[in-house]
Amino acid sequence: MSLSEETLSLQRAAHELMYLGMDGSPVYSDDLSRRNSEVYRLTTALYNSVVKGSTIEEQANVCLALLMGYSASFIDHGEKQQHVQEVLDRCWDILDVLPASLLKLRLLTACYGEVFDEPLADEGRAIIDSWDSASLTAEQQEAIGEFQNVVDNRYPCEYIDE
Repeated sequence: MSLSEETLSLQRAAHELMYLGMDGSPVYSDDLSRRNSEVYRLTTALYNSVVKGSTIEEQANVCLALLMGYSASFIDHGEKQQHVQEVLDRCWDILDVLPASLLKLRLLTACYGEVFDEPLADEGRAIIDSWDSASLTAEQQEAIGEFQNVVDNRYPCEYIDE
């Protein structure tokens, strides 16, 4: 399996796990467990891979896939936070040189979801504002929705007493 196929496979599996049951279909524990294990396995394999990408876009896709995998999977054998931090450290260099694009918005969204650093959100908003809202692709619309969801729901799994 090529690096591109590996990253896309992980991104797809993580996305499916994150949105499991959101369409109103029932979520069965055995399916949830199987998908979670698969995302964890794919994430671990990609993290341990010596190939990190030769172009900036490949490197960005690897980082995006890893952040999505770690975010979606609830398995942690004690290494998860260290691995996420190492991926984030790589992202800071990549984001500095990655041109404004759908990929950059998706990577900014994943990074913002980990650190909630407002300049990341500002950069994401600038990318969205640069797009012609009348001719957005389905992928752009989905990325904007995910970005907005992360920005609007900093603590999606926690209740905050006010």
